[in-house]
Amino acid sequence: MTSPGGSDAFYGGIKVFRGFARLMEPALYSPLPDDWTVGVADIVESTRAIANQRYKAVNMAGAAVIAAVTNALSGREFPFVFGGDGASFAVSAVDLDRARDALAATATWVKEDLDLPMRVALVPVRAIRAGGADVRVARFGPSANLSYAMFSGGGLGWAEAAMKRGEFAVEPAPSGTQPDLSGLSCRFEEIPASRGLILSVLVVPANGGDPASFRSVIEDVIGLVERSPEAGRPVPSGGPPLRWPPQGLDYEARARRGGSLVKRRLSVLGFSLFAYTVMRFGIKVGRFVPEVYLKQVVENSDFRKYDDGLRMILDCTRELEGELARRLAAAASQGVVRYGLHAQDAAMMTCFTPSAMRADHVHFIDGARGGYATAATALKAMAA
Repeated sequence: MTSPGGSDAFYGGIKVFRGFARLMEPALYSPLPDDWTVGVADIVESTRAIANQRYKAVNMAGAAVIAAVTNALSGREFPFVFGGDGASFAVSAVDLDRARDALAATATWVKEDLDLPMRVALVPVRAIRAGGADVRVARFGPSANLSYAMFSGGGLGWAEAAMKRGEFAVEPAPSGTQPDLSGLSCRFEEIPASRGLILSVLVVPANGGDPASFRSVIEDVIGLVERSPEAGRPVPSGGPPLRWPPQGLDYEARARRGGSLVKRRLSVLGFSLFAYTVMRFGIKVGRFVPEVYLKQVVENSDFRKYDDGLRMILDCTRELEGELARRLAAAASQGVVRYGLHAQDAAMMTCFTPSAMRADHVHFIDGARGGYATAATALKAMAA
């Protein structure tokens, strides 16, 4: 579906690139039009929520932003990135009002249903450029099924800093407002490490660092990971573990609209039992083939990305973790990067599947014991 001047008119015209190792090539990135707006959202005091072991709730909140805006835009393509304890995206002027309403409703839902305070902001691209940063976007295709946005130029970081100063804030919607979170779920179980550990990796440029040196470090890190048999995607080839009832049942019930929470829980319980049975025994239902869907889940897993910095969730050995830490520490000592690493025993997946009949369902991956948010805490400590 395309609307003149809508989000997909610009974004859909950007050529998809294959091969993650190419992500630092400047020619892949196109500047956002001046009349676009960047949306940013994050959980306030996510460190405290993670200390209270509310990992799944934090991830659900971040993914809810993307689901709500996608549904508000009737499924049209727009660039977004999942950050673990938040999300960032960009929309055209045509889509701005709908995105604002979705963002405001999501902030209210996250506070009232997940008991997590979320700050949200909409920052004009013109303001970002006036502040000395830029927002450029590329499209990476991890599979033939879909593409993910990659951001460069420092604009997302600029927008997030402005949001944290209280600028460009979007007021939460009135109490009780429910965003459209259709398709948002977290039915899969935690994914245990198969090589030794799940490593959350976050690498950003040092303030005042040399861009060419930063690019070299990122390419070196990606090359190390892609060449090594000691690292790989955290989602096994057969898909994540699936049990019934799912651990995320209550969150999915809260994401649904209509009726009491008890009624919604019963509805999710019943449907998830049907889904579990279909998936567990490989039962074909109409055009839905479980084996094909699970293959797409693996291929569509968003376990590595670039949003003004490199983010990866890796299943790797202790030895590879040590080598990554050594290389990043050397680059940090030279004033090239700041970084955060966080090791844990499992990964987790939060799913956005508007239609199981389509191949472009999205699966957000994070570490199951703090993930990106804990890696970010380590990164911030480096700057202190």
